[in-house]
Amino acid sequence: MKRIKLVVLLMMGGLVSACANTNVASRNVPFEAPVLPAMSFAAVEATPLLAPLTDVRVEGVTIRVPRSLTVSEANRYIPRGDIVWREDPIGDRHAQVAAIFDTAMRRGTDPLDGAVPVALDIKVTRFHALTEKARYTTGGVHNINFELTLRHPETGALLTEPRKVRADLDGFGGQQALQAEARGLTQKVRITNHLAEVIRQELTTVEGYTNAKLGLIQAMNQL
Repeated sequence: MKRIKLVVLLMMGGLVSACANTNVASRNVPFEAPVLPAMSFAAVEATPLLAPLTDVRVEGVTIRVPRSLTVSEANRYIPRGDIVWREDPIGDRHAQVAAIFDTAMRRGTDPLDGAVPVALDIKVTRFHALTEKARYTTGGVHNINFELTLRHPETGALLTEPRKVRADLDGFGGQQALQAEARGLTQKVRITNHLAEVIRQELTTVEGYTNAKLGLIQAMNQL
């Protein structure tokens, strides 16, 4: 019996010693982050990132101006309507707005030469420029909203979630508008240049474009 007790005591002592040694060893080993297998670029291309991308090159541009957007031809200071546009002849305003966006988006993205190929998908949700009455009197705000999505250029898979962008621009009025037109700065020229810069900032900075604060008329345009 004494011999059995001795064996048990020796075994218990060994277990305690082993536990103590294990704890000391684990405390003395420096922490190392687990090494993850590297992903190939092909795998990244095939996997939707659904996150902001700022190192891109645009290989295709799609502009959508839904026919559900209402058009106003009323010559008021702030007419009701999703699309208000005057600098092209009366016609298909949806197509005219799409052409402005297409020119602007291509101009703003042509210089980009990042590592990730993308297709740019733009959905216009509001394009509210100035009427004749506002243009030649008080001026106002070009109220422009759109949704931006980046897709895989071959598969069409989403690379980012749709992002709502507000890209308002101050609208010249009265003498300022006339002087701008004399220098070739029509509404179309100013809006196109503005949208080109907006998309450049959206695709090259993490925070994206920050809309300007243009006062009461800007707020009224959203009603």
